[in-house]
Amino acid sequence: MSDDPLAAIVPKPDGERTIAALRAEGVYDDTRRVREAGKGALALPVTRRPTDTEVRAVIRQPDPDARAPGLADLLAARDWSDAEIERAPNSWTVIGSVILTRFEGCPREGEVGEALLELHGGADTVLAREGITGAHREPAVRVVAGAGDTETVHTEHGTEYALDLSKVMFSPGNKRERTRMGEVVEEGERVLDMFAGIGYFTLPMARAGAHVSAIERNPVAFRYLLENAVLNGVEERIDAYRADCRDVEVTGVDRVVMGYYEAHDYLDRALDALRDDGVLHMHEATPEAELPERPVSRLRNAATSAGRTVEILDRRRVKSHSAGVAHVVVDARVGRSD
Repeated sequence: MSDDPLAAIVPKPDGERTIAALRAEGVYDDTRRVREAGKGALALPVTRRPTDTEVRAVIRQPDPDARAPGLADLLAARDWSDAEIERAPNSWTVIGSVILTRFEGCPREGEVGEALLELHGGADTVLAREGITGAHREPAVRVVAGAGDTETVHTEHGTEYALDLSKVMFSPGNKRERTRMGEVVEEGERVLDMFAGIGYFTLPMARAGAHVSAIERNPVAFRYLLENAVLNGVEERIDAYRADCRDVEVTGVDRVVMGYYEAHDYLDRALDALRDDGVLHMHEATPEAELPERPVSRLRNAATSAGRTVEILDRRRVKSHSAGVAHVVVDARVGRSD
């Protein structure tokens, strides 16, 4: 139809650059969604034919998809000024039925919380993140809007995690690493998870068929570890220990997971547990200036002291830990010196 809205066809790799150019020209239509336009192309919504921006073609777009309102739109509808909207959170995380975000310098937090609940219909509580406290790294949070229920069940690639976000940590930035652990493990492997928490890595590995010895000293996290084993139907494949990992003797395992920023302090125990040619996954919070050498040198030094050999399989950045510090993981195959 001649009154259907317009869309500019561009190669997919040029999408972001072209959107910026169309915005600068004043013809980009923020009320509609970007669509795919065949293999390797995008249809970018425009209000009129662009004259300054290069595109492949301009077409009529029947049945356009309206863009869902964002947080800024919902706050503007509540009579927020542009200056106030600039101080609202620009990112947040949805874990199960709970929305987590930071509110530093944000006015009218309750209105932001209600708007976030409107954006995410499946959520019922908004929490303000205010840091981490205590030896067990317990989250400091407060209820901003909604029902105030901090306990939820979060599902990730089929794995269900029951947890209380006011009592235990859950890092969305580790999602890819949690998924990867369920992919690299083989059915029947014996695995030691030295810092199991609520089952972050234990559960995906057990669901993949591994038998996991999971150690956790935090009593609240340990309770959820047991609950999650049952929730995921893998309780027969998890031996759970509420203890410090130095106090549990496990030997001859095929794989050791050390999901703790200070894991290097426990490398002696990890190496004792690992069979010859077993695989070690060591996490660390490392200053950017010391990457990639520091975690690798710590592992090699510990292996030398234990009479073991190390073959580095991979080094990955998981996420940013803090300003100038990265959360990294080193994968290594560990043998024995002759």
